[in-house]
Parts: sequence; C-alpha cells; structure tokens
Amino acid sequence: MEWTADVAVGDWIRERIDDPWRGTMHDVVPRGFEAYARVFHPVERERPVGRDWPPLPYSSHRREWEAFQLANPRFEAERVTWRQAAEAFGTTMHVLAQWHHLADKFQEVPGEDGPRDAAGWRYGRPATGQLAPDLVAMVASTLARHTTTPADGFVAVWEGWGGLVGALGYGPSRALLTLSATDTPRDAIEARHVDFLEHSGRDQLNNAFRKPTWQEGILSDEVSRGPRLRLPGRDHVLFRGGVSELADPTWVEHVPWRDRESESAGFGASAESPSLVWPDDRAWVLVSEVDYDSTLVGGSHALVRALCTDPGLEALPIREGADLGWDADDVNR
Repeated sequence: MEWTADVAVGDWIRERIDDPWRGTMHDVVPRGFEAYARVFHPVERERPVGRDWPPLPYSSHRREWEAFQLANPRFEAERVTWRQAAEAFGTTMHVLAQWHHLADKFQEVPGEDGPRDAAGWRYGRPATGQLAPDLVAMVASTLARHTTTPADGFVAVWEGWGGLVGALGYGPSRALLTLSATDTPRDAIEARHVDFLEHSGRDQLNNAFRKPTWQEGILSDEVSRGPRLRLPGRDHVLFRGGVSELADPTWVEHVPWRDRESESAGFGASAESPSLVWPDDRAWVLVSEVDYDSTLVGGSHALVRALCTDPGLEALPIREGADLGWDADDVNR
C-alpha cells in the first residue's frame, strides 16, 4: 500500500454525497448503490469478580471507592454486540438504533459512570470512526469476494487523527501516557515512556514567544504536506492499495500509517481504522465516518446479504437515504 497524490480518483464520491450535509447517511456514503449495510461497532463491558460495584455518585462515596481500588479487584471483561446490550437493558435493537437511546438512559449517574445492567456489567461506548482491527479484516475478506479488483483500489484515512500528519506546532504533537511527578512507573515500558515525555515537552514559561516549528507526524513530511482527498467536512490522506491487503489479520503491521512512535514507547502495533475503502471497479464503498459508531457499506444485494449473515459481525441492511442522526432512534426514544 502506497500513498498517492492523485486524489482526483475520489471525485466520484464527492459527486454522490450530499453537500451541504442533509442529516442522512448520504452526508458520508455515496448514493446509487443497490443496497447498503450498517456494521455496528461492538462495545466492551466489565464487572468485578466476586464483589459488587461501590455506590454512586463518587462524591458521596469516596471511601467506598478508595477501598474498592485499594482492594485491586479482579475484573472480567468481554466484547458484546448492540443486540446483547439491548437484551440486557430491555430495549429494542434495530437498524436505526442509537447507542444513547439503547443503553445510556440506564446510566446510574449521568456523566460519572457507564451504564450498568442488572447482572452488574458496566458498559463502555462503541468506538466512533474506528472499526476494530479484527473486524476490519473480517469485513475486508467479504468485500474482496465481491469485486473484480480485490488487489487494486484505494484506502483513505482521515487526516485529523492525532499525530497522523505533521503540522506546525510547539511539540510534542501528542501524549501517549502521562504520569504525575509523584507517580512511579510500574514497569520498564512505562519508564521508557516517562523518559520520552520528559524529553519532548514544551517549556510554556521560557518559550512563551517561541515560533511554531514543523512537528513530524506518523506519516512522512512529503505525505503530510501533500494533497488531500477533500470531501464535505472531512479531508483524507489517500493510499493506493487493494482490499485484499486489509483482509490480512495482521494488516495493522503493514499499512503506511502504522504508529511506530507509540511502539518505540513500548506499546503494541496499532493503526487507525481506514475511513474510506473502494476497489478500482467501484463495486462497493466502505465508510467509517469519524463521528459514527458504525461503519456503512454500499454495494450489491449479494454483498449486503453476505455481511449481514456473517456470524462474526453485527450488521443489518439499511435503506438508502436513512437518517442516522441523534434522534433517529424513535423506537427506544
């Protein structure tokens, strides 16, 4: 997979999405495909083993929470579908479901803790703009079977992910982990990262009149300064590559935007989820919009059927022109 400056190859997408935005899925997904699927990003849930959560709010139960943390309880955690969450909360899963209507109203104290179900599971939120790496590979495997050009196409990544591209600034461009002056690193990995932060921070007092300088990103300066695939409200870095590359379960280790800086600080291999993917024959398009907690795919009826019947995915067919706005979920509202 290689960066390309030929961003005009994405003009067809711009011509088939709404500008200005109208509040439907076609703000980001091209019109004109036979069918569409909504792939829901899974959620993580956890609960302490052998004990209950302390009561909320935190401010009224600090002693209980401090004792809970000092006890260092063991947690069990798992990834679940929206349907599983809806069953736990007694709400209804459907194609236009919105997470805040499905589960957030069960939050014990809004703003302080994730929603909990009757079995004691505490739920996180589905990732926005990001499809889990293993699910990217799973979806890509299906997409590869529904195009005549699985090895040839384009992959775009939103330029706004922190640290992806270089820019003028004072440095560092991002912080991967921050400890206070009194914290002691737990292990060698954390110690290396503390050292990294100490040597990359900006002196706010002595550099008050310092001019910004070019801060390198994950991608090269040539890519960072290069042209973008510009769509309404979103600019993307564009790469030439086939969906078959993303079907490899280890795709994160091979893409140009792999975050090697975080790896040098002791973290595992990571890369942002592709924002747009399409093959040369334009048989389909995949869109993971940065503000959506689901990924949308437009293509043939056969492709949508394959995605929606894959037991490893949670996907539902969605009609063209559907509203995925904040209040679209009138079933659970």
